[in-house]
Amino acid sequence: MRALIVDDSRLARNELRRLLQEHPHLTVVGEAQNAEEALQLTEQLQPDVLFLDIQMPGKSGFELLEQLEQVPQVIFTTAYDTYAIKAFEYNALDYLLKPVQPQRLQVALSKLEEQQTNSKSVQEQPRDYLQEHDQVFVKDGEKCWFVKLSEIRLLEVCGNYTRVYFDAEKPLIQRTLNYMEQRLDPKVFFRASRQHMVNLKKVSRIEPWFSGSLKLYLQEGEEVEVSRRQAQRFKELMSF
Repeated sequence: MRALIVDDSRLARNELRRLLQEHPHLTVVGEAQNAEEALQLTEQLQPDVLFLDIQMPGKSGFELLEQLEQVPQVIFTTAYDTYAIKAFEYNALDYLLKPVQPQRLQVALSKLEEQQTNSKSVQEQPRDYLQEHDQVFVKDGEKCWFVKLSEIRLLEVCGNYTRVYFDAEKPLIQRTLNYMEQRLDPKVFFRASRQHMVNLKKVSRIEPWFSGSLKLYLQEGEEVEVSRRQAQRFKELMSF
């Protein structure tokens, strides 16, 4: 497994790297001292896990996670216990207090191994995607709808919720966009960025955009930017 250490303290990074040397199944592929460095290295190195500090100069560890398109497993390493509840709202695998104790690190790495094993098992199983002709139940407060997936044109991240666009409705459902991505057919619903997933059959126009990204124009007027990374995947998916 590949790990990236993100911490503004050089001493903390060195100490964690030293502790991880006792676990040869895990390789530290890089270090970052702030969120901006971590963002670039995460996209470049594709680590399996981030050992992530929370309070850093500039953007916090939480803000870093909000910027990532694909989020690895996260083990927070921090000197403060006040962020524990918020950390698990970000689906953290574990929360280690500094100075990190070898026994607690072992527990966190055992969780990581178990998660990786379960994830591999799920990936090996054939996925039973919802199809575009399927009808789904959508509930937002007191309002409810039965909606064909073919009528949904856009899904948008709203914290740990997802906003669903169909007809003139935009209800908010208690599912993450990552969960929705696992359930929906990728040949129909494309993950354009960390924020958006679009129904490809609802796209009316495509334009090149900044820095290698793309802009999608939906039939009902919404505009969605495809990140540079996903733009390449989009071209491969839609080309002959």
